Amino acid sequence: MFWAALGSGAAGAQERAGPFLAARAASGIGDHAPAALYFGRVLLADPENPVFLEGGVLANAATGDIETALALARRMVDLGISSQIANLVVLAGDFAQGDYAAVLESQAAGREAGVLVDALATGWAHLGQGSMSESLAAFDTLVADDAMASFGLNQKAFALAMVGDLEAAEAIFAGADGPVAMNRRSVLAHVAILSQLDRMEEATALINDMFDVDAEADILAIRAALADGERIPLTTVTTPQDGLAEALFSVAGALSSDPADEFALLHARLTLYLRPDHADAALLAGRLLAQAGQYALADEAYAQIPEDDPFALGAQLGRAQALYNEGDSEGAIDQLRSLSETHPTSVIAHNTLGDFLRREERFDGAIAAYGRAIDLLDPPESRHWVVFYSRATSHDRSGDWPSAESDFRRALELAPEQPGVLNDLGYSMTEQGGNLEEALAMIERAVEAEPDNGFFVDSLAWALFRMGRYDEAVAPMERASQLLPVDPVLTDHLGDVYWAVDRQREARFQWRRALSYGEHPGLDLERLRRKLEVGLDRVLEEEGAEPLRARDANGN
Repeated sequence: MFWAALGSGAAGAQERAGPFLAARAASGIGDHAPAALYFGRVLLADPENPVFLEGGVLANAATGDIETALALARRMVDLGISSQIANLVVLAGDFAQGDYAAVLESQAAGREAGVLVDALATGWAHLGQGSMSESLAAFDTLVADDAMASFGLNQKAFALAMVGDLEAAEAIFAGADGPVAMNRRSVLAHVAILSQLDRMEEATALINDMFDVDAEADILAIRAALADGERIPLTTVTTPQDGLAEALFSVAGALSSDPADEFALLHARLTLYLRPDHADAALLAGRLLAQAGQYALADEAYAQIPEDDPFALGAQLGRAQALYNEGDSEGAIDQLRSLSETHPTSVIAHNTLGDFLRREERFDGAIAAYGRAIDLLDPPESRHWVVFYSRATSHDRSGDWPSAESDFRRALELAPEQPGVLNDLGYSMTEQGGNLEEALAMIERAVEAEPDNGFFVDSLAWALFRMGRYDEAVAPMERASQLLPVDPVLTDHLGDVYWAVDRQREARFQWRRALSYGEHPGLDLERLRRKLEVGLDRVLEEEGAEPLRARDANGN
């Protein structure tokens, strides 16, 4: 198979082997730019090789170089090489040129780009030629197929709206003919159609139901316009090219659950080729590239969104994440600081800055950023528990327990059964010597919600230990150790529990294991060495604490 891909001729094959292996290796890990480069090199030596051509089409499209991908794809079609990838790229190229006759000729010749895309492209090509009846017939072939009906209905509604039949389009979006594949853009189109039909109350109800109160700027602007009785212009699909762009974007979204699926990225890139201002597609492409570790390409995708676009904030947040993942934590934080200054009323900008600072253990800065986010919550909703929780953990790590407890409790008020808050507040109260009965009750609720969470089970055992219920602590602590066998803090806890039940040899073994892991934020290595030297009871005595057996049920 390998030598067949390289073509005939031993000398030529050996010449091409290096670049081909490099191209294949780069493609295998989703490293698109080097893949495109190396496929280009092997194609110089063998310009008609089907494997090299298809690899070049996919790699160049993935980098966003659609023109090069299109040239290679057209070469494949001219050579009679069967390739769904090449057919899809040529299809997008024909739409970009408005060559609807070529699209329909390609369909008639059986050059398939995918069952779903072919039917949608046929519908939009017929509309491009002015035949509404044939266009609707093409969409109806999908509507008749249960597996693809929702996509067909979505595109049929866009087509009807484009030619001015707003009532029919609205009925489809409302579900009169069955469930419709709705994304953000479809919802906004539905809102615009309702407003154009002077159904302002329904438009307002729809946008309020579908979007948060602190949504993007375009949502807030539409809400304000509806409140003033203004009709919202319908701009989602104004040409057949726009229609195919929406179709490709819908397919990209359906495929995007698997970031390793190159077809999702291909469809997103082709969406942008047909409609460069498609910010949703740019965000999707950036996210897919970032998930695949292609941070430089992700940054380029995010950079396609202009600063005045409603999605600019999301794009800049994505760029900051890409910088952070590349190892430039300072650059990422600088960008987030700038964002928080240019978007002073954005909760997400301040909260994300806090998250990045917390990851870098810069807790004072994180606390300040979270504080600015919290000040904007008027009033806080249940979903905002995480902001208080994040500030609580920052206060806790910086040694300010009263402030940490206050924020933990506020987070718990907003989300009373959130397991992470229950566990962390309960564990911190245990460490601080607070109400251990209350702490234990919280931790038990966390464990009940997530019984296989090793950290939660460790907290349960540790609370029992601190309450002097040593025998009861053994089983959960051993289970926690099984769930998280290489966690040094948990291993240290296991040693303490074993010591408390007179299993001293096993205790020392666990302490040595914990010590072998080296530095850890939650581990006091000097105290650990002292326990190995003189035992836990002597360490407690040196610290002025009661011996283990002298503790009552409250840990005193």
